Amino acid sequence: MTALGMCFPRTYPAALVTDVARRLDRGGADGLWIIEDCFFTAGPSLVAAALTSTERLTVGLGIVPAVARTAAVTAMEFATLEALGPGRFLPGIGHGVQSWMGQMGARPKSPLTALDEVTTSVTRLLRGEEVSFEGTTVRLDKVKLDAPPADVPPILLGVQGPKSMALAGRVANGVVLAEPATAAYVRQSVEHAGSPDGFVVAVFTSMCVRKDRKTAYEWTAPWLGSRIGDRPPQLTALPFFDEMKALYDASGEAGLVGMPTDWWTAIGAIGTVDDAAEHIAGLEAAGVHHVGLFPDPEVEHGLPQLDHVLELANR
Repeated sequence: MTALGMCFPRTYPAALVTDVARRLDRGGADGLWIIEDCFFTAGPSLVAAALTSTERLTVGLGIVPAVARTAAVTAMEFATLEALGPGRFLPGIGHGVQSWMGQMGARPKSPLTALDEVTTSVTRLLRGEEVSFEGTTVRLDKVKLDAPPADVPPILLGVQGPKSMALAGRVANGVVLAEPATAAYVRQSVEHAGSPDGFVVAVFTSMCVRKDRKTAYEWTAPWLGSRIGDRPPQLTALPFFDEMKALYDASGEAGLVGMPTDWWTAIGAIGTVDDAAEHIAGLEAAGVHHVGLFPDPEVEHGLPQLDHVLELANR
């Protein structure tokens, strides 16, 4: 059974996280995913607030950039968060946006090597090992956590390209895939990771639920149009991507609004509540374990979607 929850966008005020977490926890949802992007709110702080204000909710961290903190500090934070909510914390690590890493003076020569070194070192530290390591990014001299977790949480990599997916299959326990994580993209990603046994797949999927489909499509079309031009793998994995792009190039947003319903349902939890449920079922069939429904980044529009998250979670 796929665990269903909601994402907490980077634009939401930090003080709102406890209320959102409690509403999800009491309402029957399975999880809350905290988004950390530079230079917005800090992920571990929000995860701590969400864990300590709830009793059963799983709280995911998507994601900390590998080089924004040292490997030792990342391991310390992960161990602390696991202690605050044993068995309820899902940590994610990624490359981070390289231009942001450059702004903070932490851009590595090889993001892939850096992610490999950090993930491997953090995993070993969480297992309670004493780690000495001299790499290109990570340098540790007999470092050992004083209080490693009794049960090490699965480390998920928030990555995108085939090489990074392959790395996740080798050194991590799973992946967390950014929105719009379509079922086709999930299957492609797991294949690139080598389809390892026990591989945990968490996804963020775009959400816009309205009483009627046209309203939802009109609301979402500008965002989708902007993403089509970027050609992200989440969309190019779709079998109808070229047709969709041609439609957008010819007719703009109006063309997207008039797309077949099954195209919209493949892209996200967009349309009616029933359409959203169908999209989630497609993700589950693709092997997804955790779904974070990603609402509108503007609080006044996105927060009301929480009621729909709860409705979907209780179906």
